[in-house]
Amino acid sequence: MSKGAVQQYVNLLIVIVTIAFNGLANALPLNGQNTGQISDRFQVYFVPAGYVFSIWGLIYLSLLAFAVYQVLPAQRGNPRLQRIGYLFALSCVANMAWLFLWHYEYFVLTVLVMLTLLLLLIAIYLRLGIGRVRRVQVALVEQWCVDIPFSIYLGWITVATIANFTSVLNYLQWSGWGISPEVWTLIMLAAGVCIASAVSLTRGDVAYMLVIIWAFAGIAVKQAGVPVIATGAWIATVLVGLMLVFDVFVTRRRLKPTR
Repeated sequence: MSKGAVQQYVNLLIVIVTIAFNGLANALPLNGQNTGQISDRFQVYFVPAGYVFSIWGLIYLSLLAFAVYQVLPAQRGNPRLQRIGYLFALSCVANMAWLFLWHYEYFVLTVLVMLTLLLLLIAIYLRLGIGRVRRVQVALVEQWCVDIPFSIYLGWITVATIANFTSVLNYLQWSGWGISPEVWTLIMLAAGVCIASAVSLTRGDVAYMLVIIWAFAGIAVKQAGVPVIATGAWIATVLVGLMLVFDVFVTRRRLKPTR
């Protein structure tokens, strides 16, 4: 079996294992508690409403689509997919490691693992050249089975990293340098908008932006009882939405290939 074929089958196997592990972690549940129950113990504002986490179903479905697509014999020599190497497999390991550490309450270590997962996804994103490779050069099926899955995954992990960090700081009873939790949440929302702006300006990635909008709107809904947070989250949602509109109707039109 060639090196490329081994990579393909490793990716397919690790996706199946990751999805199964995540399902069992909450079905058993792992260490007698599910992921959401643990998250609810932290008194933080940078957390979206429960329905928002249904995005994991979309993420795993899209990653499964990627795994099936890349294992096809016709993709064995695809240079874009070869550039991913084993980074994807490592990201799946990081995903499962985070879940294990979270359920067994090694919260500080979850931050390190989450950052590792984020960096791995960024590396994959950059190697694929998402938003930089002209769409006319990438088959439509590859855009849906490769580019969009990783855009969605990276978008969610961007938000999850911030949420994970704030939860662990709450666990450590950090004083916030005298700054109130509400203000820190607004700062984190502003940071999220800045990150989305960078992606918008450099990549014009619609799927990534939609995930950020989904998460920020979920925070606004969850924190409806805290007006300053809800208002800040809605403002952040609108700002990212405006950037998305700009990407769709201005940037893409400017980059449209001439005949």
